[in-house]
Amino acid sequence: MMGRVTISSNCGEDSTYVSNIFIDEYMQDANDAQIKIYLFLLRMMSANLPTSVEALADKFNHTESDVIRALKYWEKKGLISLEYDTSQNLTGIHMEDIVAKSKLNYGRRKSDTVARPVLAPVLQEQPKEEPSAIPAKPNYSASQLKTFKQSEGSNILFVAEQYFGRPLNTSEMTTVYYIHDELSFSDDLLDYLMQYCVDNHKNDFRYMEKVAINWNQQGIKTPKQARVEIYKHDSDLITIMKALGMENSPTEKEVTFINKWRKELGFSMDIILEACDRTVMATQRGRLKYCDAILRSWHSEKVCTREDIARLDANHTADLMKKKKTASVSSIDSKLRPGESSIRLGGPQNRFNQFQQNTYDFVELEKQLLDN
Repeated sequence: MMGRVTISSNCGEDSTYVSNIFIDEYMQDANDAQIKIYLFLLRMMSANLPTSVEALADKFNHTESDVIRALKYWEKKGLISLEYDTSQNLTGIHMEDIVAKSKLNYGRRKSDTVARPVLAPVLQEQPKEEPSAIPAKPNYSASQLKTFKQSEGSNILFVAEQYFGRPLNTSEMTTVYYIHDELSFSDDLLDYLMQYCVDNHKNDFRYMEKVAINWNQQGIKTPKQARVEIYKHDSDLITIMKALGMENSPTEKEVTFINKWRKELGFSMDIILEACDRTVMATQRGRLKYCDAILRSWHSEKVCTREDIARLDANHTADLMKKKKTASVSSIDSKLRPGESSIRLGGPQNRFNQFQQNTYDFVELEKQLLDN
């Protein structure tokens, strides 16, 4: 039996001190990400060093959304206060006095020292430019709309009618003209905007106008920039990438794979994440293609629920056991001629070659293991 141990320290000035109240009352209910974020904020505060949401995410291999959730968790617990500018961008953190809070709620402990509230460093290393004012939507005259339709707007209006499957009315043509003229969308960007709306079953031109205004305020000028912005706000896409162990921003090819799973094959997130889990356990390379093969196989078997997957697993296991049993029996030559000895007389005899040796198809066995 191990006896009681003592704990000593040689900590110098380059140390970060954590209140006992945090350890006793808050740490047990927080997850790993939340604890890491809070401790790192204490460390940065004590050293008076700046940080950012992006820096925190990179340091602990989290997404920026994970960091924001951790910050809001501690704000809800009353240990920090988040500060925002007029555009609701996070600009700073105020570390609250944990001892004073505990004294207010539970009564102060003798072992705790009073912590001085300090403003945390500003999170954004480079200030964002203030968004420009949203251009007003003009009341275009019939003559202006006709000119637009017959000149620079002819191609994009034709494309719009193809996407939405109908001739555009005056209000809809006005919206396209406004996005093209006042918001300065190129034909390529407007084309991608309409494709994005149709793919998401948003046929209302008011929705398209709102998205266009948002992209204008974000400074988006090209379809590539628009795709990056869309990916950042696609929570399912981020979840799938993370489930495959891929922390990078998704490429066009990666998004194409995932969109096929969600739209073409029609799988729910539950089924996709199950395929991701199996992929991660099976291989380190080519995970997207491996996961794609699993999902296409399930699609061919008409998998819709986890119960369907369990049924396929059971059938596969039974088939595999049957194949192994058949391979084991066939590997032994039991069809000896009457009176024929199993000992080979034509070659040198020893205690090893007196028995019929098994033969295995290692390529087939490896394939079975990978398929399992």
